[in-house]
Amino acid sequence: MAESEEEVDVLVRRVVKDITNALKRNPNIDEIGLVPCPEARYNRSPIVLLENKLGVESWCVKFLLPYVHNKLLSYRQRKQWLDREALVDITCTLLLLNPDFTTAWNVRKELLQCGVLDPEKDLYLGKLALTKYPKSPETWIHRRWVLQRLHRECCPAAPAQKERVEEQGRRVEPQAGGEGARRSERLQRALHEELRVCADAASRYPSNYNAWSHRIWVLQHLAGGLKVLHDELSSTRLWVSMHVSDHSGFHYRQFLLQALLGELSEARDGLRSEGLRPPVDPRPAVQSNGEGGACEGAGTDDGHADAVLPLFHQEMELCTELIESYPGHETLWCHRRHVFYLWHNWWKHSGWAGPSSPADTHALLGEVPVPCNEYQGSQAMDVDCVRDGGKHGGYTQNTKRLKRGPIPPLPGLLSEHAFISRVLGTCHSPEQGRFAAAYRKWLDSVIDESRVPVCISCLELLY
Repeated sequence: MAESEEEVDVLVRRVVKDITNALKRNPNIDEIGLVPCPEARYNRSPIVLLENKLGVESWCVKFLLPYVHNKLLSYRQRKQWLDREALVDITCTLLLLNPDFTTAWNVRKELLQCGVLDPEKDLYLGKLALTKYPKSPETWIHRRWVLQRLHRECCPAAPAQKERVEEQGRRVEPQAGGEGARRSERLQRALHEELRVCADAASRYPSNYNAWSHRIWVLQHLAGGLKVLHDELSSTRLWVSMHVSDHSGFHYRQFLLQALLGELSEARDGLRSEGLRPPVDPRPAVQSNGEGGACEGAGTDDGHADAVLPLFHQEMELCTELIESYPGHETLWCHRRHVFYLWHNWWKHSGWAGPSSPADTHALLGEVPVPCNEYQGSQAMDVDCVRDGGKHGGYTQNTKRLKRGPIPPLPGLLSEHAFISRVLGTCHSPEQGRFAAAYRKWLDSVIDESRVPVCISCLELLY
């Protein structure tokens, strides 16, 4: 064990260099951690590298952390000069041990601005730090700064615009030519990696609000479009099914639903501005008779409704399945309340009168229908009949997103009360009964019954 200052200095310099060399030799390291070891038992390096995992023996941390901390503060106070390579090594070691040290991240920002550091390598360091400290707020803040800088580098012609993703899955290139394509691909790789980092951090720490908030920020500022939002909604379905008490994950799905409603509204408005207004339902509006029925002002764009209805149907179906499978989890009831409130507001303001033909949804999603024969037109379709211009008969995976068939049953007050009655009649958990009763009270006090659709099949369940 080192005792004198000279021995400590030599030891710490060696450990810092060992960490740097380990990261250089193995660029596939995907996790860091501390190896419990109260004292040095062997005359060897305390850095352990095994199967892409980097470990630091705990006995050396009490020497290593104060050393790199004081070195960096001395540099910031202009008491000691450090070259750029030494700054990179010291900040790397310090942030792996204490990622909430803001000064170290600020030094790395300066190194990035000078061109000493590569943005992808800095994001990689933050990714390793998040495997040990998945909630570190300073790490998430720094990642946003780096991603914004990377976005400006990849899209120099339009720094204020985020790269948009079209509904068909084609990217809008920020520049023409090979250089623009390479920059766009670089940005796409960084964004996909960022979403994976968020998912990994959320799995490592329950209710990781920082990770989910960062994931929302990425979609708001750097990625977007119907395809990305649909993919995120699909990819998080299994995750929330395995973490039924994690409200942050369900809050993310609520954000996705709201974002999808906004994107679909923008797509509809774009069609209107281009003179491609989706067909209007020719059927007369069904007047409300006190049971809910269709809203007044029918004759809105049914293509918009056909794209929205499956979202709410699938989400309410997921809520029902999870509530019945995992009784007594308040998070699930809160999520169901939010989804139903979104549905209620959309129905109230849309003036939708009823289901339409599949062609309306084609127009809204930017898809061009291909003429089908009479037999095909009379059958329910599992694959959208659209032309993509690619191989294999003109179909791609992106054109198979929606299934054609009967419109699913719509959420309504009667269907919700029927669900609550079924839960109360079968549950043996007092918490489940309390949450169900609270949900019923919320429905009766908040939701305006005259403005909510009622499913006819639900009347048969109650009466």
